[in-house]
Amino acid sequence: MNRDDTVINTIRFLSVDQVERAKSGHPGMPLGASHIAYLIFDRFLKFNPKDPNWINRDRFVLSAGHASAMLYSLLFVMGYDINLEDLKSFRQLNSRTPGHPERHLTPGVEATTGPLGQGIGNAVGMAIAEKYLSNFFNREGFPIIDHYTFALVSDGDLMEGVSCEVGQLAGHLKLGKLIVIWDNNGVSIDGPTSLAWSEDVLKRFSAFGWHVAHIEDGYNLDELERAIKSAMEEKERPSFISVRTHLGYGSPKQDDASVHGAPLGKELALETKRRFGWSEEEFYVPEEVYNYRKEKIEKGLKAQEEWNRLFEEYRRAYPDLAQKLLKAFKGDWGEDYKIHIPVFTEPMATRQASGKLLNAIAKHIPTMIGGSADLSESNNTYLHGMGDFLAENPLGRNIHYGVREHAMGTILNGMAYHGGVLPYGGTFLIFSDYMRPSIRLAAMSGLQVIYVFTHDSVGLGEDGPTHQPIEQLCSLRLIPNLWVLRPADANEVGIAWDMAIQRKDGPVAIVLSRQKLPIIDRNRYAFYENARRGAYIIADTQGTPDLIIFASGSEVHPSLSAKHILEEEGIKVRVVNVLSFEVFELQKEDYKEYVLSPQVKRRVAVEAGRGLCWYKYVGMDGLVISMEEFGKSAPGDVLMDHFGFTGKKIAQRIKEFYFKQ
Repeated sequence: MNRDDTVINTIRFLSVDQVERAKSGHPGMPLGASHIAYLIFDRFLKFNPKDPNWINRDRFVLSAGHASAMLYSLLFVMGYDINLEDLKSFRQLNSRTPGHPERHLTPGVEATTGPLGQGIGNAVGMAIAEKYLSNFFNREGFPIIDHYTFALVSDGDLMEGVSCEVGQLAGHLKLGKLIVIWDNNGVSIDGPTSLAWSEDVLKRFSAFGWHVAHIEDGYNLDELERAIKSAMEEKERPSFISVRTHLGYGSPKQDDASVHGAPLGKELALETKRRFGWSEEEFYVPEEVYNYRKEKIEKGLKAQEEWNRLFEEYRRAYPDLAQKLLKAFKGDWGEDYKIHIPVFTEPMATRQASGKLLNAIAKHIPTMIGGSADLSESNNTYLHGMGDFLAENPLGRNIHYGVREHAMGTILNGMAYHGGVLPYGGTFLIFSDYMRPSIRLAAMSGLQVIYVFTHDSVGLGEDGPTHQPIEQLCSLRLIPNLWVLRPADANEVGIAWDMAIQRKDGPVAIVLSRQKLPIIDRNRYAFYENARRGAYIIADTQGTPDLIIFASGSEVHPSLSAKHILEEEGIKVRVVNVLSFEVFELQKEDYKEYVLSPQVKRRVAVEAGRGLCWYKYVGMDGLVISMEEFGKSAPGDVLMDHFGFTGKKIAQRIKEFYFKQ
């Protein structure tokens, strides 16, 4: 058995043993595709296992996250900080080897994958980041950012519609350093893929503008190596390589759907090892593989040392650029932008304020890259004078995603995984539903991604209930580690953006109005800087209030109006402006108790969305003035009045609920 076979079989059977010990998992792809992953790492990938975050490493994304056991075995063999005990604790509580890859848990895992189609989109995002940063930072003789992005994908990844969206965009942008390899085994969970799938995938990617290749004998390493070399030589197109393989290769269950997602069982696992001439010992690692592991560590250290020497020369020649690069990869966006955050005095939609602010600060964060799903004029996300990111203009800072929210979400995550850029993307709040899987993964992975969600309520008006978000605010607030910020006026938009830029450990959704909102008079009401605490008392009363009104966004101003109407009738009212549930919950208990004042029993929440989230603050007996039906098509101000979101109607509801005579 030559060394290639020895290392490949080590990866295969460490994977099988993980699944057997856990009594759950997916042995089919590790048996069928470990040779592909091995070849990429052995022959082509530039990496240092002792520094998995080395800036100029090549990226490898296992989009088919169900093959996680293969990835963990591969990373162990390649010298990463994973040991046999980690492999033995596969899928167990608090292990570093969870059921699907999680980037923050396992050294060498580039992306949290599992939901199919996400990983290929992440890879496209990484390739976009590499293209922008290499053109921004590199100088003649100094290829400081110069790496490839590889993705290993499954049939299921390519069935998911998001693969089409990201494939279209990657081809259009000519991402020549992106190489996607398809483990083409023709079997999915329910059986042969022919039950549901008959398209010519190679023609699909060719039509997208990709370089394509097919290897019928998928276990011919020489042919596979030649195909990858050809892909790396292709500079003008991303590459897609189909490799014909067998699910559960070499096992008694080869090509059987049952081997996809269930252990082989002890007897079949032993039989498979015997067929390969492999030791029946559990978690067996030949001495030759330990020697190989040492070689990979030494090679990785040498590769990074060479880059470090080049970077030191670069630092001497271009000290400002070098400093910017290091800061960007630390997520340090500086402080200069803060002094350029505008103060607004005229009524305007918060989406409009966001656009003005972005254009004021973006030039001071040169690796902030934005885009929109074909709605930049509506979202106000376009950076004027900063160019469009295109194949012929890789320094453009506006990414045109087209009508592709699914793709935008996954690509934003990929850019954040890559590092060095601050990505944001915009669409209507209603279409955040299309992005939900990627938003959830951004939150799970602690990625700094900024979402600009506009047209945030029935206040958007005539487009009607298909475009009027009702449940989205509450729904987004249910995602752990996602901050949802809904500013009440243009000046709170500046606070929201600053909070999003400063947050390093998770995504932020900034939720903005289509309709004009008044500028809240801060000489009369609390200063907008208080919004940084998530919720604050924007207007109080003398002594203990008779009731508290909690409101967010466009409903804050009418709630202030309701306060004055009620106070004319002798009812003392406090108004609490809730920019963000999540940020407020992070505050100290004494501050939360001060704002919430539990002794005040009459409590009201006002928001033009579903009201379920608000009962935490108003109690089961509280009044929630909300949207419990879909909207209608009419001018926005007419709808806000119709559904009861005016000062007069809010005050009337409160009196009817709490102060009946």
